[in-house]
Amino acid sequence: MQLSPVRSNALTVDVEDYFHVAAFDATVSPQQWEDLPQRVARNTEIILQQFATHQAKATFFILGWVAERNPELVRKIHAAGHEVASHGYAHAKASVQTAAEFSSDVRKAKTLLEDIIGAEVTGYRAPSFSIGKTNEWAFDALHQAGYLYSSSTYPVVHDLYGTPDWPQQPYRRKEGIIECPMPVLNKASKQWPIAGGGYFRLLPYWLSKKCIDSYLQQSDAPYMFYFHPWEIDPQQPRFAQAPLKSRFRHYTNLNKMEAKLVRLLKDYQWRSIREVYQPYFV
Repeated sequence: MQLSPVRSNALTVDVEDYFHVAAFDATVSPQQWEDLPQRVARNTEIILQQFATHQAKATFFILGWVAERNPELVRKIHAAGHEVASHGYAHAKASVQTAAEFSSDVRKAKTLLEDIIGAEVTGYRAPSFSIGKTNEWAFDALHQAGYLYSSSTYPVVHDLYGTPDWPQQPYRRKEGIIECPMPVLNKASKQWPIAGGGYFRLLPYWLSKKCIDSYLQQSDAPYMFYFHPWEIDPQQPRFAQAPLKSRFRHYTNLNKMEAKLVRLLKDYQWRSIREVYQPYFV
């Protein structure tokens, strides 16, 4: 398949603050969040400016906890023509919640976001791609809550998440939800994670671009990229007491991320999930 300069790709932002990340679950408790400096609004404003400059549209998976404290930011995202979607309310991994806890969390986030923007919210992404074989009931909970699609699985092997033997293409599940898995590159009999996040920060840009281009050549499915607002913020407070592995994953190349993101915005055309994946939603 020939690469097309006008082929649109899905750009997604998981809107959470630096202290919400799963890597710091054992370091910072939810009871401490309110007392920590909040930087998510500042960082998201910078992202919105970059998207406007480069005429990119995106899906913002917004944490309910963040939306509740920054409703004007949510309205600004919506008013700029981006898709507002749900990242749940409390950033609890679906894999550690009961079915009742999960259902309450995703319903609370959806209602909150819809009340803020005055429009329907149909997309959901689980924190840390935490829907898998042990909690497939989550898809039924999402369907019952009124969501249209989920982007909560990553078909790779990873120490924190991963559904390597699940579909790599968007598909409608028996529960009625359309699942849009994160893209992987099939090479050397392995599935390589190429959807952004920490890998994009850690790897040189030329290698990430090469992987994206290879994916676009081998797959007819859309390419989807994700990142977090805290990833462009090298001045964020540091948790020196966090495990070394967590600190390495979280803090490496924060000072390089915004420049790499700008290159990505220039090199590809970006739209929301609702626009790029529309053929799968009919």
